[in-house]
Amino acid sequence: RKPPYTCRILESSFGGMRLSMDGTEIRTGRIGRFNAYNLLAVYAAAVLLDQPRDRVLACLGDLGSVAGRFESVESDKAGSTPGVTAIIDYAHTPDALENVLQTINHIRDTNARVITVVGAGGDRDRTKRPLMAKIATRMSDRVVLTSDNPRSEDPARIIEDMRQGIEAENAEKVMTVIDRKQAIKSALRLAKRGDIVLVAGKGHENYQEVKGVRRHFDDKEVVTEILMENC
Repeated sequence: RKPPYTCRILESSFGGMRLSMDGTEIRTGRIGRFNAYNLLAVYAAAVLLDQPRDRVLACLGDLGSVAGRFESVESDKAGSTPGVTAIIDYAHTPDALENVLQTINHIRDTNARVITVVGAGGDRDRTKRPLMAKIATRMSDRVVLTSDNPRSEDPARIIEDMRQGIEAENAEKVMTVIDRKQAIKSALRLAKRGDIVLVAGKGHENYQEVKGVRRHFDDKEVVTEILMENC
């Protein structure tokens, strides 16, 4: 049976998507198949609530990106060497990390490498730690393991838990840099023209929690600062 509402992705880039929403073309600053599903659900709900179709489509087209959700920082716009794109994303679960890496791998140019900075939270589900590392190493060309709100735990112990998920054939892709700022700097230094650096886990958060103390830390601020220093 034909679905009552449809959405097709016509074009994707790090700046957004061009969609066919129920036969009408719109552009949105949101990125990724998961966001296309979300927009279709919003469209269908609004139309079912008797909102004017044209108005709903216009509103969807006006939506920009969400802070810390597949938020891109391009090196040329930051005043650095052009050609490197950094993505800030809140992905802190295995499913979320897989989704964002699938999107990046779908959009990236053939020769572009994906370099992922990722950690796992302290005092939280330990079973997801090896899964995060397994997904990152399977879907990235290089991976930098680092801290992400270690809380009361030793960051080195958290990273050791993560390393248990790394398959032998992917081990050479991985480096460990416990200090998150230095990890981001290392990833950006590895990047060449056209590469994508994913900084995963914190997104919109502006703190790092260590031993019960929250200290200011903003991934986007750090990325922008390092890019402006030309790495």
